[in-house]
Amino acid sequence: MPLLVNGARVDLARPTGDMIRAHPHLEEKAKLLRSQPAQIVEPKGLLYVQQREFAVTTPKDGSVSILGSDDATTCHIVVLRHTGSGATCLTHCDGSDTEAEVSLIMSSVKSFSSSTGCGRLEVHLVGGFNDDRQLSQKLTNQLLRAFDLQPEDVHLVTFCVTELNDREEQDIHFPIIYGIAVNVKTAEIFPATFPVKGPDEDLRSAHTLTGAPLTNIYDAKTEQLRIGPYFWGPFPHVDFWLEQDDAQILQNLSTSPLAEPPHFVSHIRSTLTFLKEHPFPSRSLFPDRKPRIYKKNEEGLWEQVCSDKI
Repeated sequence: MPLLVNGARVDLARPTGDMIRAHPHLEEKAKLLRSQPAQIVEPKGLLYVQQREFAVTTPKDGSVSILGSDDATTCHIVVLRHTGSGATCLTHCDGSDTEAEVSLIMSSVKSFSSSTGCGRLEVHLVGGFNDDRQLSQKLTNQLLRAFDLQPEDVHLVTFCVTELNDREEQDIHFPIIYGIAVNVKTAEIFPATFPVKGPDEDLRSAHTLTGAPLTNIYDAKTEQLRIGPYFWGPFPHVDFWLEQDDAQILQNLSTSPLAEPPHFVSHIRSTLTFLKEHPFPSRSLFPDRKPRIYKKNEEGLWEQVCSDKI
């Protein structure tokens, strides 16, 4: 069954601009979302999702009430929700394998919604901008096509991507919204930034930088964040990259150098340093081949628990 807007199938043969003009309420909703200032989301009750990760949970979750991600330039953040069960998935897509990723998040939400008699699947797409290489537009088209290929009806509710998330300053284009959060209890979606992106921020970023596929990081049934086990070999030319100045790192390791947030280079340096320190994570990080497991403590913060206590 197809991707729907207001009950009508989206015509993917036409440019996205035509779709926007055909459904002006999508543009109005995007405008409303863009007009909201980004809220600072503190770690309590938050599950932060990095690039090429996803997490799904339900309103019954006693540990996680907010799913969120940011630092998206050409990337898109996708929220898929079943209105009957309230099962909500958030993922941060970069175009690496969009069709497989959409199938994965569809399965994850449906697994929590199979016994729900009513409700529908709704998707919210946010991110990207009018970048020079048109990577954002390519990813927008990939996501629309991938959802249109699903066997179930999927209703496109929020479409704040690429040209609808673009601002221009002195002939340079930037995204307006870099990050969003979704309240799992209320279904509210809002622009957001996150002072804390952990736990294991460098480890998770290293997993992505070494070419990882989309990875589920959360078990909603046990309310556990599970990181790994991840395996990679020595990162190519890591010493070379660590010797480069900020401008070289920005120019060569970003899809959109002029639009990156200010902390992009320090984040990449930190990840590269981590990869240098752990060329063989099977020895230094995951010798027992078990994931690093976290649960929320009484303060609502992630705390590592021993695998043998699970």
